[in-house]
Amino acid sequence: MVAFGTIKTPVLSFKVLKLPSSRIEGSRRLKCKASKMELTITQPDDWHLHLRDGELLQAVVPHSASCFGRAIVMPNLKPPITSTAAAVAYRESILKALPADSDFSPLMTLYLTDTTSPREIKLARESGVVFAVKLYPAGATTNSQDGVTDLFGKCLPVLEEMAEQSMPLLVHGEVTDPNVDVFDREKVFIDTILQPLIQRLPRLKVVMEHITTMEAVRFVESCSYGSVAATVTPQHLLLNRNAIFQGGLQPHNYCLPVLKREIHRQAIVSAVTSGNKKFFLGTDSAPHEKRRKECACGCAGIYNAPVAISLYTKVFEEAGALDKLEAFTSFNGPDFYGLPRNTSKIKLTRTPWKVPESFSFSFGDIVPMSAGETLEWQPSSI
Repeated sequence: MVAFGTIKTPVLSFKVLKLPSSRIEGSRRLKCKASKMELTITQPDDWHLHLRDGELLQAVVPHSASCFGRAIVMPNLKPPITSTAAAVAYRESILKALPADSDFSPLMTLYLTDTTSPREIKLARESGVVFAVKLYPAGATTNSQDGVTDLFGKCLPVLEEMAEQSMPLLVHGEVTDPNVDVFDREKVFIDTILQPLIQRLPRLKVVMEHITTMEAVRFVESCSYGSVAATVTPQHLLLNRNAIFQGGLQPHNYCLPVLKREIHRQAIVSAVTSGNKKFFLGTDSAPHEKRRKECACGCAGIYNAPVAISLYTKVFEEAGALDKLEAFTSFNGPDFYGLPRNTSKIKLTRTPWKVPESFSFSFGDIVPMSAGETLEWQPSSI
């Protein structure tokens, strides 16, 4: 694992083991010796990533670039990325912030508003750098105040053009009605917005992002392949809502959509590790400075980019489904987007390493998911 910035607790460094025996499972090469193991998979992509801008962008982009080949980059900056021209400029900023030897490719998105035009969708498709449009219901999450207030009343012509252009709609699937309980907002969104949308525009490609409930799992499973898919985060696979409150309030486990009950976590794990092609990797890695998380009104978001691959591997190993990991991390996403799969590989070594307590930069500290914990799997490039 490559670490950037000054680490308060150093990451241990291990050499990748060269083990004698091996067996082939599809395109995966698995090497085993006693309790040590190596797994080689096609380089993953991240289909939901927050990179921010300015100093924060420069600080965090190397973590994602060290493991992922491509990433769908979220547009909720201040101001949001609402035009193709802004997306092109933001992409240039990301490329400039990358390490010199990086081949990481940012896939840009537009921020859907009540005033987005069908012409902007055409420009986005023609640009070759914009790959999706993001729906934030106004007020649903970080920097969503400029989001959509009336999807069917104000955005239908845009959605029709997106269907015509095969431009996916990425949805933050929560209603913002204050009368709806925060733990029910995803289910209500499916019933009142997403299901009617799919029925009205069956040709529109939709990704339900960072799903958190068994209702979302069932909805995605019920839709035809190639029309609706879902991204899944490490936190929603590993944590339930108890993690926010155990031992006191835990701000670094607070994200939106909020963590749910254990039965929902189990349903998501079962869906992801089943091999269903409609589910794929999307970290929703969302960095905030430590002081903005540990305050009277803390920001929502979990920074998991430095540990995401290790955590996904943990989930699949515990489910006895390591043979299905590569499809989830590396195949299902590009297949849905109609993009080629990566040809490069990464190696996962079953070698314990300790996650830093925080990463320190000139502007402040960032606390990663699983801070201070020991993880069993360590990724490296080949």
